[in-house]
Amino acid sequence: MHVSLPVEEFTTPDPITATEGMLVDDLWRLMSQNGIRHVPIVRDDQVVGIVSDRDVRAIIGLTAAEKMQVTAADIMSDDLVTVSSSTPLDEVAFLMADKKVGSVIVTDENRELYGIFTATDALNALVELVRKGGAKP
Repeated sequence: MHVSLPVEEFTTPDPITATEGMLVDDLWRLMSQNGIRHVPIVRDDQVVGIVSDRDVRAIIGLTAAEKMQVTAADIMSDDLVTVSSSTPLDEVAFLMADKKVGSVIVTDENRELYGIFTATDALNALVELVRKGGAKP
């Protein structure tokens, strides 16, 4: 049995975003307070990068004066992996594994930010499909 679902069914819509100028301590606080590990970085309503908790942790040990000089633009990855909201879930999961990324940016039909799909979202999709009988041994 083949199950084909669009990634949008398991995407976190309207994700929390940050700007390129946000300081690393503010990014860490934003991520911690919201229990998230990936933050899209936007400029003029366009996603220009992504920061992961790993990126922030690499900087968090700096002195306070040093951290005041580090912004999201300094640590973000601008090599974005982006998919359309209608892309089949299995294609997105394969792409993430192939590119070794923990999240992808999901865009709507106008190529605007729809949401973010993370490895956690992929695991939640797997659990739901298995429990519903969508995957059989």
